[in-house]
Amino acid sequence: MTTHKGGCHCGTVTFELDAPADIKATRCNCSLCSMTGFVHVFATQDEFRITSGEENLTEYRFNTKTAKHLFCKICGVKSFYVPRSHPDGWSINLNCIAPDTIASVEFGDFDGANWEANIGKLREDT
Repeated sequence: MTTHKGGCHCGTVTFELDAPADIKATRCNCSLCSMTGFVHVFATQDEFRITSGEENLTEYRFNTKTAKHLFCKICGVKSFYVPRSHPDGWSINLNCIAPDTIASVEFGDFDGANWEANIGKLREDT
């Protein structure tokens, strides 16, 4: 495992992620991921740590109100959140991880626009 570091655009909110250097990432076509460019890297609670700026996060919930979307209050970037698909874990935005510890990225796709019909496959793959 490698400790990856990252954060929001302004650097107020930072995090660490313990994951392989060869990252598996998931692109999603749901309304929110499409609009924000979020690319998922899933992690357990033990693999992810907020290292600074937690007090500068604001929360947004919609639809079932299960997912806990967290945005930096200063720059508006969503570096990570608690996803509906993995409510006991985290999803980290690949675009917010510093690239210096990433050896490679393997992309998969999830049809989040049809979430209910496809969630079983996502949970199997992650």
